[in-house]
Amino acid sequence: MTIPARTKYKVAAVQAAPEFLDLEKGIDKAIRLIAEASQNGAKLIAFPEVWLPGYPWWIWLDSPAWGMQFVQRHFENALVVGSPQWDRLRQAAAEYDIFVALGFCERDGGSLYIAQGIIDDKGEVVSTRRKLKPTHAERTVYGEGDGSHLAVNATSIGRVGALSCAEHIQPLSKYAMYSQNEQVHIAAWPSFSVYRGAAFQLSAEANLAASQVYALEGGCYVLAPCALVSKEMMDMLADSPTKKQLLLEGGGFAQIFGPDAKPLCTPIPETEEGLLYADVDLGFIGVAKAAYDPTGHYSRPDVVRLLLNPKAASRVHTFQSDPTEYNAGPAGAAS
Repeated sequence: MTIPARTKYKVAAVQAAPEFLDLEKGIDKAIRLIAEASQNGAKLIAFPEVWLPGYPWWIWLDSPAWGMQFVQRHFENALVVGSPQWDRLRQAAAEYDIFVALGFCERDGGSLYIAQGIIDDKGEVVSTRRKLKPTHAERTVYGEGDGSHLAVNATSIGRVGALSCAEHIQPLSKYAMYSQNEQVHIAAWPSFSVYRGAAFQLSAEANLAASQVYALEGGCYVLAPCALVSKEMMDMLADSPTKKQLLLEGGGFAQIFGPDAKPLCTPIPETEEGLLYADVDLGFIGVAKAAYDPTGHYSRPDVVRLLLNPKAASRVHTFQSDPTEYNAGPAGAAS
């Protein structure tokens, strides 16, 4: 087992609006927040779900035909892993000596994915992952991940993993993460500002509870960064009184939880941007897990267990035929 070099350090969770559908400006803003977190002593900063270039709220507001006006811009401003824009973020992590947990829309070929990336304080990519199953209307925009994306990574600040949004409602996916001795978890959320008062399961109360329960069940620190919807986004997306009721300005409810599920920082107003900070002590995880360790001493694998396929799913498998089979003539004849 890898022993982390740092067992006590400060972390930061982002509560901020994206530079909506503008990747270059979004990266500029991300780097400013990375610098701010580093200057305030944080060794890890976590960003909300698809914060680059922003969550596609149009899918919840009107017909697919109406939403098509945003599709090309969203596609063109998605982030490509390994691109110059990606490298700017890697360089910022190295320059400011901080781990960066990104939430971004990944473009790969002609498809988009809800993605997360972890970059270490030397600018090296620890991992990238994709949301296994986009939620509800998200399936009209994004493709799916695979079992290789349920991964926890050994780093110098501990064993770090990440999930997006309603993945925190998936018991089996959570158990797969817990089983890898996760110590620090990034629970990325887009904003709790849609269908307020009409769909409690999309509310801040319900989904912050999911992040808190993740900390309790997993016995790990949980950073829950959360974006907010800006006035500029409202002006672009809410072009009718009905849409202004469906999507509200604000919706930022970031929080950080300890491995005993205790909230570790004071929330800021939902329309206000900022960074939330908390201290991590990996040693305290042992105290929390003394009570509950659902994949360890508090499990019964002889009764219930999880079947996990951690392999990457390739859509194309190449092969090369044995050339000798084409050199042989009819059976019993010389070639």
